[in-house]
Amino acid sequence: MALPANRVDGQHNGLNTMEIMIIRHLGVNTALALLFAIVLACAVPARAAESVSQTAGDDAEARQIVEKADQVRFPADGFQVDVSITTTGSGQDAEVRKYRVLSKGNTNSVVMVTEPASERGQILLMKGRDLWVFMPDVSQPIRLSLSQRLTGQVANGDLARANFAADYNPRLLRSEKIGNEEYHVLELIGVDRGVTYQRVLYWVRTKDFWPFRAEFYSLSNRLLKTCKYENFKTMEGKKRPTRLVMEDALRGGEQSVLEYGGMKLRDLPDKVFTKDYLKKLD
Repeated sequence: MALPANRVDGQHNGLNTMEIMIIRHLGVNTALALLFAIVLACAVPARAAESVSQTAGDDAEARQIVEKADQVRFPADGFQVDVSITTTGSGQDAEVRKYRVLSKGNTNSVVMVTEPASERGQILLMKGRDLWVFMPDVSQPIRLSLSQRLTGQVANGDLARANFAADYNPRLLRSEKIGNEEYHVLELIGVDRGVTYQRVLYWVRTKDFWPFRAEFYSLSNRLLKTCKYENFKTMEGKKRPTRLVMEDALRGGEQSVLEYGGMKLRDLPDKVFTKDYLKKLD
């Protein structure tokens, strides 16, 4: 703080020495306060940026976990696999249905009914998240949703589309120890209402990204079904779950068991996944 220069008898324009010292002291404190405020103002955005970066890093880690688990479940390249689905319920005989799945890049799929013989010729075609069913006695394909029931506890999307990384925004919730193993626990939120489930809780083994368990929820956050990934065997160069057990969370005792076998890599050109080409598939 600047003081007037003309001095008269130890005073500055009527200020005594004690007053001058107080003013100088206040001036120093004011300057320090201003400096502190400037430093704090610079630090707060930096901390905010650090917090955002950390959050983004967590989301990136979660997405990487989901992508690696997807790669464990199925190859990224074109492949063929046979699926047998056995559904049981309280007081009901077991129902067995069989399918052959052709998939490429986890985005395009063809699902062909192979059993029962009475339904052979029915084909599901999925391109992206668009799904149609072709039936021998119907001239035009019928549009379906991924969430519609295919058979038992299995939705169309469970068989036709297994692409959690593209269909959901993942968030890493916590780590959890089950038995002697550590698992990532993730929350997956659907990118839109066209996905198979609106919310999924997903357990993935930490050491090798093997999927372990999933819980599937509706838009109203009601638990619909659970899934356990079991019986890991080597198929096309990687240990993969060959048995999925899907249980109805609303009606106890009802479940569908999906068993995968005969997986092989195939060169599947894009033309395979077109409406005009389906009649040529064997």
